[in-house]
Amino acid sequence: MPTSTQAAPGTSNAVGTLKRILLQGRYETLAMIRNGEQLVIAIVLPLMALFGLVFTDLLKNIAARPIDAAVPGVLALCVVSTAFTGQGIATGFDRRYGVMRLLSTTPLGRTGLIYGKVMAVLAVLSMQVVVVGGTGFLMGWQPAPAGIPWAILLLVLGAAAFTALGLLIAGTVRPEATLAITNLAWVLLAGVGGILFPSTSVPAFLQPIINVLPSAALGDSLRAALISGTASGPGILILLAWTLIAGFAATRWFKWN
Repeated sequence: MPTSTQAAPGTSNAVGTLKRILLQGRYETLAMIRNGEQLVIAIVLPLMALFGLVFTDLLKNIAARPIDAAVPGVLALCVVSTAFTGQGIATGFDRRYGVMRLLSTTPLGRTGLIYGKVMAVLAVLSMQVVVVGGTGFLMGWQPAPAGIPWAILLLVLGAAAFTALGLLIAGTVRPEATLAITNLAWVLLAGVGGILFPSTSVPAFLQPIINVLPSAALGDSLRAALISGTASGPGILILLAWTLIAGFAATRWFKWN
C-alpha cells in the first residue's frame, strides 16, 4: 500500500498526461486569440449574423420575437465557426508547416492533441457566449431560465463533436482541401443545416438527412432549450454519437504530416 509520500502506481503518469493536455490547451487558446483571422471568424461574423437575423423577417413565426430565435442559432454558429472551421483550417496548415510532425515526437499523442484543442475551443467559445449573449441581452433577448443548463450541455457536446470532425478532415486531407471543405460546410450548415434556421424550414425530402446532422441537433436543440426551456433528448444523443464516432475516427486516422 503506498504511503503518504508515495504516489499510487500510475498516478504520476496520469498527472503528467493531464498536465500536458492542459498546457497544450493553453497554447492552443493563446494561438487562437492572437490570430486576427480567427477573431474575425469567432466574433465579427457571428455578430453580423445576429444583427442580420434580428433586423430582417428571416426568423418570423419561430419565436415571439426575432432576437429570441436569433441568439440560439448564432451561438450554434459560433460552435461551428470555432470548433470546426477554425480548428480545421489551423490544424491543416500546421500539418503543412511541420508543427504536427514536431508534436508527434512528444508524449502528447493524438488523443492528447484532440483534448487540448477541445479545451481551447471551449475557452474561446466561452468568450463568444459572453459577447453574443451580452449583445443579445442589450437587444432584449430573454432566454428561458430552465433551458440554460441544457444549453450549456449542448454547447459543450457541440464543441466536442465539431472539433473532432474538424480534426478528422484536417488530419486526413491536404490543407487546401481542408480550407475548401470547412468553408463550404460552414456556409451550407449555416444556411440549410439547421444552424441559423430550424431544420423544418428545408424541403421535406432533405429533412431526414438534415435531422441526423450534428448541426441540426445543435441548432434545433438550442432553440428548444432557450426559447421554451425544454430539453431535446434526440438532439443530445445525436451530438453524443457524432462526438464518439468522429473522435474515434480522428484518433485512428489522423496523420501528423
